[in-house]
Amino acid sequence: MREMRDAFHLAIPAVDLDAAEEFYVRGLGAKLARRYPDRITLDFFGDQVVCHLSDRIDHEPDLYPRHFGVTFRSREDFDRLVRLAETRKLPFYAPIFTRFAGTAEEHLSFVLRDPSNNLLEFKHYLDPRMMY
Repeated sequence: MREMRDAFHLAIPAVDLDAAEEFYVRGLGAKLARRYPDRITLDFFGDQVVCHLSDRIDHEPDLYPRHFGVTFRSREDFDRLVRLAETRKLPFYAPIFTRFAGTAEEHLSFVLRDPSNNLLEFKHYLDPRMMY
């Protein structure tokens, strides 16, 4: 069984590792763990994201079904990341919007687009019981 000290691992394509590092490390504040000629490994909010050099990218990405990101328990952490993304002029695929308004599942969300068109969704549920 996974413990809190374990990390979820996700591998994604990157057409340009320098651009990926710029976006994730200097843009979002992820930590660069390792860099090789064909990939970078990141500490992405406590989990592991590996950007593999690839020319197989989605030129017209659609949010559903393929995206990844973080669901914040704290509204303050969500708001802090929004401000960071706006201040650093990270590319938004979708600005903040509300899903399922008026229901128990109501949440705020925004989506960023990385340099290889990978979509990152960040969320905050008004009711923390709805995170899962």
